[in-house]
Amino acid sequence: MKKLSDAAHHIHGQPMFQLLEKAEALEKQGRRILHFEIGTPGFESPANVVGAAMEALRAGKTRYVSSWGIEELRQAICRDAAADLGFQPTDRQVLILPANAGIYFLMRCVVNPGEEILVPDPAFSSYYSAIEFMGAKAVRMPLKDENAFQIDLEDLAKKVSDQTRLLIVNSPHNPTGSVLQPENMQKLGAFAKKNDLYILSDEVYRKVHYGEKAIDSPSSIDHCKERTIVLNSFSKSHAMSGWRLGYVIGPEPVIEKMALLLQTILSCVPPFIQYAGIAALRPETDVSVKTMVAELKKRRDVIVRGLNSIPGITCRVPEGAFYVFPDIRGTGLDAGQFASLILEKAGVALLPGTDFGKYGEDHVRLCYSTTEISVIEEAIEKMKAALQQAEKPLLNRQERRS
Repeated sequence: MKKLSDAAHHIHGQPMFQLLEKAEALEKQGRRILHFEIGTPGFESPANVVGAAMEALRAGKTRYVSSWGIEELRQAICRDAAADLGFQPTDRQVLILPANAGIYFLMRCVVNPGEEILVPDPAFSSYYSAIEFMGAKAVRMPLKDENAFQIDLEDLAKKVSDQTRLLIVNSPHNPTGSVLQPENMQKLGAFAKKNDLYILSDEVYRKVHYGEKAIDSPSSIDHCKERTIVLNSFSKSHAMSGWRLGYVIGPEPVIEKMALLLQTILSCVPPFIQYAGIAALRPETDVSVKTMVAELKKRRDVIVRGLNSIPGITCRVPEGAFYVFPDIRGTGLDAGQFASLILEKAGVALLPGTDFGKYGEDHVRLCYSTTEISVIEEAIEKMKAALQQAEKPLLNRQERRS
C-alpha cells in the first residue's frame, strides 16, 4: 500500500469525540459515566423547527439547491443580522454551510500555506487542526485566567508580521466561557484594519450569554463588507447540533470563493434542513432559546459553586457559552492526569485544557449543557471523593516545572 499524503499526517480531529469514544467503551463494560465532554445542548430542538423539516420532506424538498443556500433562508439571516448585529447584509454576503466547514473553507480562501493566523490559546480545537492541515502557521495569543481570558492587545501587537493574514476572535469563548469586553472588541477591529487582516469572528455562542446587553461584534465596524467574516450556527443557540446547519456573513468576494469551495466538496446543504433554519429564526422560536439559556444559567451557577467547593480547584463564573474552565493547579495534577483520574475513579468524562492549546495546561473543561442539575451535583461529589481517595498527586507542581 502506498503511503498517505503528507497532509494526512496533520489531521487531528476533535479530542472531545475521541474521549467520548473512550467513555462509551467504559459504559459498554457496565460503568456509569457522567458526560461533560461534548459541547452539545442537552435539549430537544424546538418543535416548530422539527415540524418545518418534516413539512419540507413531505413537500419533496430533497433535491439539489444552490450551493449558496436557499434564498428564503439567506434573506431570513439578513433580517436577523439587521436586528442582532445592527446592519443588514446583502444575500450575496451570506453562505449556508456547517459552521465547522466554514472555518476551514475561510482559511483556504484567505490564507496561503506558510502564512500566519493569529489564534487564541486556549481555543476550539478545530482552529488548530484546520491550520495545521492546510500548512499555515498558528501564532498563539495566550488567554490567561488572571486576565479574565481577554486578548492582551499589547502582546497581540508583538505577534503580527507581514505574513499574518487572519485574526480569529471567539466571543462568547470556547472553552473558557469568557466574553470579550466591548472596548477590546473595538480595538481588535481597529488593529485588524491597521494591519490589513481578515477577522474570523466566531459567534456560534452569541445567543448563549447571561448578561442583559447583546454581545459586541467586530462586524459593527465594517458590516462584513471589507475584512470581517462572522461565523454562526444553529447548533448551540437552538439545540440543533445534529442538524449541521450554520452560516457565514462576509465580504462578497470572499463569500463567492467559499461558495465555490462548498460546491466542490459538499454540493449544498440539504434543503429540508435549511427550511428548519428558517423556522429557527422566526420570533416564536425565541421563547425556546430564552428558556434554554435561563436553564443553562441555573446549571452554570450550580457547577461553578460546586467546583469552587473542591479543595485545589478554583473556577471563574463564565459570562457566556456553556463551559467552565476551572484552574486545577491546587490539586497537584496536570490537566491530563486530572482528566484521567476523574474518568477512571469518578466516572466523570471531562477534557484536559491542553486539548484546546498549550496555554490550557492548568485547566480542564466541563460542558454543563448536557446534564441536569442533579447530575451536576452528583458529578461534583464523585470528583471530591476521587481526589480525596487519591493517595498523593502523581507529580507535584515543582517537579513538573523543573
